[in-house]
Amino acid sequence: MATRRELLLKLAAKVSNNQRATAAIATGLAARNGLIQRSSRSFSTAAQVDPPTATIVNKAATTDLASSLDQAKLEGETPKRSRVSDVTIQEVLKAKHTARWVEPVIPHNATVRDAIVTCISQNISGMMVVDRTDTMKRQQKCVGLITSRDLLRIMAASIKDGKSAEEILNQSVIQQMTPINQVIYGRPDETIGMCRAIMAKLGIKCLPILVDGRVEGIITARDMSEFYYDPKDLGGKKNYLTDVSERVGLSENTSMAEPPIFVRQHLASKHDPLFINVGTAEYPHPFKSHDGVGANRRDFGPDDLATDPSLSEDAHFVSTVEMLDESGTNMQKLLYMGVADGVGSWREYGVDPRDFSRMLMGECQNILRDASSECSATGGTACTMISPAELLARSYKRTKEANVIGSSTACVGVFDSVHHQLHFSNIGDSGIIVLRHIDSDVASALQRNRTTPRTERKSDLRIAFVSQQQLKSFNHPYQMGWTGEEVVDKNSSFKQASDSCTSSVHILRGDIIIMATDGLFDNVDIDDIASIALKWELDNEFIDNGGIDTRRR
Repeated sequence: MATRRELLLKLAAKVSNNQRATAAIATGLAARNGLIQRSSRSFSTAAQVDPPTATIVNKAATTDLASSLDQAKLEGETPKRSRVSDVTIQEVLKAKHTARWVEPVIPHNATVRDAIVTCISQNISGMMVVDRTDTMKRQQKCVGLITSRDLLRIMAASIKDGKSAEEILNQSVIQQMTPINQVIYGRPDETIGMCRAIMAKLGIKCLPILVDGRVEGIITARDMSEFYYDPKDLGGKKNYLTDVSERVGLSENTSMAEPPIFVRQHLASKHDPLFINVGTAEYPHPFKSHDGVGANRRDFGPDDLATDPSLSEDAHFVSTVEMLDESGTNMQKLLYMGVADGVGSWREYGVDPRDFSRMLMGECQNILRDASSECSATGGTACTMISPAELLARSYKRTKEANVIGSSTACVGVFDSVHHQLHFSNIGDSGIIVLRHIDSDVASALQRNRTTPRTERKSDLRIAFVSQQQLKSFNHPYQMGWTGEEVVDKNSSFKQASDSCTSSVHILRGDIIIMATDGLFDNVDIDDIASIALKWELDNEFIDNGGIDTRRR
């Protein structure tokens, strides 16, 4: 019977070089990650306009389309419709501000209570957190962003921690906001379509618009949807009769529909513990030797391609421990795993890049081992589940205390077999992908295979999840590191565990989870990874035409 390790070996064998091909992400997301990278970091007050001007501009903005249509009719031409997705954000922002000017800001010393009141009273979804300490300047220095979703998350986490209502509402906004260097922003010349894509990919509701180092406003999905609606289309008797009257109010006999069959099959076993079979594989660059890395096959020489794991800067760990669950009442087995990629450029300074990544992963395992031993000694009364971010933070602290010089990217996850949740924290360009069998008839438009005719499709294996990477620029991932002293430069590529991209993904039976460094993801296309994984499943008879019964084995 084949093992998970064999699948990983096949994926590793697919890697031909270690080029960091992250251009798409670097030009798309890294370029807009962090307002701190853009000069003055202030909120513009120049967008405020006098009422007469506002009225004129608003009329121009909201009747622009109608005017062009009327003109075309007078000239006997077929009017050309402008696609909403092609409209620039600058036009949307102008229409929003002239219709109703609201300054979406909150002081850095405000509380959660103040933020909630501001959101409701001003009918806004997000606010820039500003520092008004320097009263001599008119500019308000932006230090972060907080949204209505953040406020709900704060309340949910605080209730779970047993905090009182007063404690929750009196928490400081500055401790809960998204720091300015992690805020994703947009540009005025970008289109509605582009901004919608960015917001959908990153799961964000609010997009600050940056102009010459100043936040001119915040755009939401609602702003973009309402842009082409005239006020007369949003109210009045005719619109009520047409759009509302026939669909307002549910009858007393309304009930929820049963989930589809394919969902019920999974729900029937959702309370059963779910376990992961783990395999690991580690390969160095194929042209690597103890003397360095060859630029190509000719430079490397006639020897066999490198397979010695000791040549790799990567490190990993897998550890199963028994701890209290999130409720703090029940003991459960937790599977922890992690990967780290040492930054090879440290060799130029006489530092072995393998030392830091291996120390970081090794200490993660040591911390878990110590926690498990303490849990056994106390009978489970003094140990709770360690989050991936907390585990990274503790390991990083130990690595610094040991004065291990170097840096690496890192991704650490923990699988909760009871709730079928994979929680992870990621810094840099390592990460996780989840492959899932999703039938074409139920797959979403984005997941459906549209390139291969249905009669020729041999797989329903889809990419269900891809973790977000963190890059400072092209080929320059954020990383955890230590130079022998603390780095105070805010623009440094060194990050703390608290800066990691932390998320969770629900896992189903039959899923394939691949956690790897950029050595895999930069050199093997995700679709190729899915093809290799499918072949591995078929060769070892893990599936029969995607049947769920076989996957349960």
